[in-house]
Amino acid sequence: MADATFRTHMLHDLSHFGLRLVVGVFFIVHSQLKFGSGFGQFLSSLGLPPEMAVLVGLLELVGGALLIVGVLSRIASSIIAIDMLGAIIYVKKLKAFSGNQGVELELLALIILLTILVLGPGRISVSHIVKKIPRFLQ
Repeated sequence: MADATFRTHMLHDLSHFGLRLVVGVFFIVHSQLKFGSGFGQFLSSLGLPPEMAVLVGLLELVGGALLIVGVLSRIASSIIAIDMLGAIIYVKKLKAFSGNQGVELELLALIILLTILVLGPGRISVSHIVKKIPRFLQ
């Protein structure tokens, strides 16, 4: 019985880490497209200031790194979730679920971010190792 409990906890911890790792890498890679690739002109075509490209890129880069290591993961996931809501509503304008202008990838990322927000970073994280970080900052 104790062995089954240990395996369940280990799988639970690995799944927390896996979610953070996958979405963190996704946003780090995704952020590279925001730096010097014409994303500023794209934002201008939407009526947004082109300077936001660097801010969005930094948000996704730093937020993704924080999610991977498991520090400030609730704050990072909530801020990136707001970024994803902006992409879904303002950029993609909810035109389609899949295909051209589809929101399926952004919606999946949003759901994963909300899951991390609710569950926290898990035990395979710097926040858990340090143990002095308050729960709301994990």
